[in-house]
Amino acid sequence: MIKYFKACFLCCALLFIAISCSNPEGEGTPKNVILLIGDGMGLTQVSSSFYYSDATPNFSRFKHIGLINTSASSHKITDSAAGATAFASGKKSYNGAVGVNSDTVSIPTILEIAEKIGRSTGVVATSSITHATPACFYSHVRSRGMHEEIARQLSVSDVDYAAGAGLPFFTNRDDGANYYDSLSLRDVILDTTSLATFDEICEGCQYMYLDTAGSMPRMLDGRGDFLSDATKLGLDHLSRDEEGFFLMVEGSQIDWGGHANDAEYLTTELLDFDKVIGLVLDFAERDGNTLVIVTADHETGGFALSSTPMEEGWSDYNKVTGTFSTGGHTTTLIPVFAFGPGASRFNGIYENTEIFHKMLETTGW
Repeated sequence: MIKYFKACFLCCALLFIAISCSNPEGEGTPKNVILLIGDGMGLTQVSSSFYYSDATPNFSRFKHIGLINTSASSHKITDSAAGATAFASGKKSYNGAVGVNSDTVSIPTILEIAEKIGRSTGVVATSSITHATPACFYSHVRSRGMHEEIARQLSVSDVDYAAGAGLPFFTNRDDGANYYDSLSLRDVILDTTSLATFDEICEGCQYMYLDTAGSMPRMLDGRGDFLSDATKLGLDHLSRDEEGFFLMVEGSQIDWGGHANDAEYLTTELLDFDKVIGLVLDFAERDGNTLVIVTADHETGGFALSSTPMEEGWSDYNKVTGTFSTGGHTTTLIPVFAFGPGASRFNGIYENTEIFHKMLETTGW
């Protein structure tokens, strides 16, 4: 009998080892994909989370890290539209292109592919929901400035969840159309003053929050937990779908702090984005079937964490000051962080278009 139990124990132990080895960390096939884009977030912006917060940054929770080259087809330095088109559709395009190739031909996006095979989808941003990055996942126009046409395309899309600013592009339009009314007629649940609660969104329903401004307030101006709350509501709603979901969340205003050469603006937006990363990683750890990717379209501002000049003519190496070399974008390589099934595919150095292809290969979509 003792020999029997020993044999059973040995078999169980070998089975456990076999299962563990067959699905090492970072490999496997995810059911859900969450893509987090910190607009304008280069490695120094990421590094600032280690110096401007007393808490350990959520970036430190990743074990799979890569680097991407972000150049556009038209320029060595990309803008957000070409950068997001590369992520969403796997094609290099010209600066200003939204979901179209270099010949202005529409190309399918990862969000549209997910919808076509029955997955739920969502987009969240602290800019207008028609801004370059979110627009590239559901819209196809020749120029990022075509906000009214982008809004029209969102209003007839199958996106299950959207949250951001930009209501005027749907209602106060040059063509006189009112897509708020059109969305209501389609039974899309709409909010313009505050996010709904989970219980207020029926399963299988489309939901959209559109702030009445052109963009959400800055963190410095009291935006509060909008990005975290909108992301959590999106996760709760989309995860009702047993087939899986795709969700893109943008920390839009990290970029704007870089353009303004305002270190406080930049770092407060970055820390807000890091908080969202923590929320998403917690979800992914509980779920076990979710791939999380964190990256950026480009770096903005030539941001550096510099020693602080002193009156005596020397620099204090114990005081860090955010400094800038430009008011525009740079062409530095951008970090990619990945967690969950398939995360190991995102190691290495590659073109930004590979984010799209790696998502497709990993999920089998």
